[in-house]
Amino acid sequence: MNPYSSGMRRSWSLSHKLGAIGGALLLTALLSIGLTLWVTWQLEGGAAAVNEAGRMRMQTWRLAQTLAGGDRQRIEALLAQFDQSVSLLRSGDPLRPLFVPRDERSQAAFADVQRGWQELRTAWAATPAPIAPQAAKHAEAFVERIDGFVSAIEMQLARLTAALNAFQFVMFALAIGSAVALLYSAYLFVFNPLARLQSGLASVGGGDLAARVEVASDDEFGALSAGFNRMAETLQDLYQSLEARVREKTLGLEQQHARLAALYEAAAFVARVGTLEELAQGFAAQLRRVARADAAAVRWSDESNQRYLLLAADGLPPELVDQEQCLPTNDCFCGQPRGRAQTRVIHIQPDTSRELLGHCERAGFRTVIGVPVRLQERMVGELNLFYRSAASLADDDRALLETLASHLAGAIEGLRAGALERESAVAEERGLLARELHDSIAQSLAFLKIQAGLLRGAVKRQDAAQVERALSELDAGVSESLGDVRELLMHFRTRTNTENIMPALQTTLQKFEHQTGLATHLHVEGHGLPLAADVQVQVLHVVQEALSNVRKHAQAREVWVDVQQAPQWRVEVRDDGCGFAADGEPTDQTHVGLRIMRERAQRIGAAVEVVSVPGSGTCVVLTLPERQGLAA
Repeated sequence: MNPYSSGMRRSWSLSHKLGAIGGALLLTALLSIGLTLWVTWQLEGGAAAVNEAGRMRMQTWRLAQTLAGGDRQRIEALLAQFDQSVSLLRSGDPLRPLFVPRDERSQAAFADVQRGWQELRTAWAATPAPIAPQAAKHAEAFVERIDGFVSAIEMQLARLTAALNAFQFVMFALAIGSAVALLYSAYLFVFNPLARLQSGLASVGGGDLAARVEVASDDEFGALSAGFNRMAETLQDLYQSLEARVREKTLGLEQQHARLAALYEAAAFVARVGTLEELAQGFAAQLRRVARADAAAVRWSDESNQRYLLLAADGLPPELVDQEQCLPTNDCFCGQPRGRAQTRVIHIQPDTSRELLGHCERAGFRTVIGVPVRLQERMVGELNLFYRSAASLADDDRALLETLASHLAGAIEGLRAGALERESAVAEERGLLARELHDSIAQSLAFLKIQAGLLRGAVKRQDAAQVERALSELDAGVSESLGDVRELLMHFRTRTNTENIMPALQTTLQKFEHQTGLATHLHVEGHGLPLAADVQVQVLHVVQEALSNVRKHAQAREVWVDVQQAPQWRVEVRDDGCGFAADGEPTDQTHVGLRIMRERAQRIGAAVEVVSVPGSGTCVVLTLPERQGLAA
């Protein structure tokens, strides 16, 4: 067997093999059926030709008898009928199998019959017709030719019948051989490979992972066998390395847990610290422990990113701390400029520039890791880790350090925002106090200064009446200033320590009654969401300012405070005093009080409306927006 044919056989797949075998068997069956049909057709055609030759014998004797009678019309009809029979044998019948066999003897016998007929027809068609004995003699000679023709056909049919019987025997043998070939092919190409695969599967199922299946071909079962071997090899490798994989996975989970714990601890730490120094020092210690570094440093960068200040260090030698208290940006590897800042690992080699890393090398460090601390686009600072041996940074560790740096940036920004908020609150409170002093005591003191000047002039003129009037004005002004001071103290000391504002309103009205002697009434209607603490303070101050205007200008006898909680908060302060014209200009003091109330209402999104009728009192209405409660 040559290599080419061997290679071609190996390249055939199972489907090709089965297809080739099935195609060969199908082709053999088709050929057998076709040959059988052809032989049968030949037998039927020859048998029909024998029948037609027998009919020609009868037509010959009938024609001979007709010649004796001398009926020319009938003789012509019989001659034409005989011509049709000869023509039918010569050309065959397209509607049924009728033809002269194609063998040489049959064709020669038929040709002899045709010649004899031509001779006989010429003699019998002549006039006068042959006499009866002569016609009978001619007919007998011609019938002998027809008998020879029939004998030639019958001999050919006998040979075809023998061939058909032999071929049927061959077909029987081929059927048996095909069945045997199919069974052997099934065993060779299907059952045997399946048995090998089943044996291999049983071995693997029994725990023998070293079992392999012989790959005997390149067909589908060969591919299955190769795949089974690869699967068994993979299972064997997995089983052998399972313990190592489990240890590796466990170590990875432990490291991940340690990272999450470090992030949680850092988040909890930055949430509870109160000062920048405490934050930096604690974060440096945590960073050193998490990164397993020999030392750690936390640096802060100014807003222009010109320098880095050392906020805290853990594990750094004192002389290194003194040298790195303030690093100009880009003057050392530890101080990165904003545009190029990134997490990087710096290896300190013996040939490293002494100007940049000489102090780190003298301190015994061999690796420095720098992690920028960013807050959006702003550079807040940098974290530095120092190692006395060569160190590298994995992707997970890099992500952990950058996340810790973002926590630190958020905490620093939170401390800064808290400080700004406290500063803003102090400034706002001071501004409020200044406005209160300016709108009350400062104006009273200005009035007292004017009266003091008038008193000095009256004393110089020795005008006793003017002196008395000035002293009275001074006494009234001092009393009013004392009242303003008491009122301010009451404003600043009043607090709302609960979600309910009613106790604070009751306390305010009680103090007002004690100071002025006027009767007060508090009425509460409905139930609504409690007010937030900052909203309660502003509402209380608006009520106090309205009561202050009543004390100073209304000349009232009673004051009513009505509170409506639903559907929205509405606080109304009414008095029965003198009132003022709505279209006229209120007094200076009243104008100042209304402006203060509107400013306070504006801070909480509320509105103040003042309704006053001369001689019928004044009504101040504070309306809060809907659902302005603790939930908002």
